[in-house]
Amino acid sequence: MAVEDPTAPHGLKLTIEDYPYANDGLLIWDAIKQWVTDYVTYYYPEASLVELDNELQSLWTEIRTVGHGDKKDEPWWPELKPPDDLIGILTIIIWVASGFHAAVNFGQFDYGGYFPNRPMIARTQMPTEDPNGEEKNRFLDRPEEFLLECFPSQLQAASFTAVQDILSTLLLMRSTLENNFSHTGQRIKLLKVHLNGLTGKSR
Repeated sequence: MAVEDPTAPHGLKLTIEDYPYANDGLLIWDAIKQWVTDYVTYYYPEASLVELDNELQSLWTEIRTVGHGDKKDEPWWPELKPPDDLIGILTIIIWVASGFHAAVNFGQFDYGGYFPNRPMIARTQMPTEDPNGEEKNRFLDRPEEFLLECFPSQLQAASFTAVQDILSTLLLMRSTLENNFSHTGQRIKLLKVHLNGLTGKSR
């Protein structure tokens, strides 16, 4: 979908220019990366500190070898030595849990809220393209009844629709990072400035 291009605004050139998700996504990606860069640079002012942080290194080892055990021997994993490695890793994790997930999650109810579009289970065998004579006759004679026997029950459909509604709702009750900064020291004030910058860029 994109190729690296140092001359492009985000270091990437989209192969499809009219791609709103990618265009908007790159803006959010850049805002996240800038905030992560400020944060990592503040806490790891010397490059060697990242490699010397045993707890951080243990977390990264667990992510690679346990969380992605099937891919643990792949050559493309960053080694997590310079701060740039940490910045890239954190940017990806935050992006997947925020901008990317929002795009694939919040639209579920719009499509699946009408459960025939995406039923969660089938109580009978799904109709085939080459049904036997009896199935074909039943379907042609009473198609609504045939399909309703296959669809989830009313209770099952209602339960699943409620779950989709919850998953697709952007909660207005915000519990963001800024609410968790309870200290008033200079360090926290500086990080709040960076966080406000991220919030402003993402709107």
